[in-house]
Amino acid sequence: MQLKQLLMEDRAVSPVIGVILMVAITVILAAVIGTFVLGLGDQVDESAPQVTLSFNYDTTGPTVNVTHDGGETLEGSTLELVGSDSGSINDSVSGDFSAGDRVFTNESYTAGETLRVVWTNPNGGSTNTIARSTAPQ
Repeated sequence: MQLKQLLMEDRAVSPVIGVILMVAITVILAAVIGTFVLGLGDQVDESAPQVTLSFNYDTTGPTVNVTHDGGETLEGSTLELVGSDSGSINDSVSGDFSAGDRVFTNESYTAGETLRVVWTNPNGGSTNTIARSTAPQ
């Protein structure tokens, strides 16, 4: 009879569930508070802009056109065209850079060089590559 009574007893279930919920709440609060105390919360919102850029090469120059095909409007001073061989090709773009705009650069690049459009976050100084292309051979 004691075994049947033991299986029917449910008084300990409520305190166990309560303790599990309290531990879960404590862990979640600690994670949220820790994120903001360590400053990681500020970096979550600062992601690179979502844009589509295309590269058009003129091998006779050699020159390159970078066209904004769509996405967010970018502040020109936050952009830089960087080559893997030649370093900075175009220091910045003047004004806003929005869909339909084209940046033309006269500086030369080498065949097979990787060109990147680098965006610098105006709030934090971190950089992200938002477009990449390889110059034709």
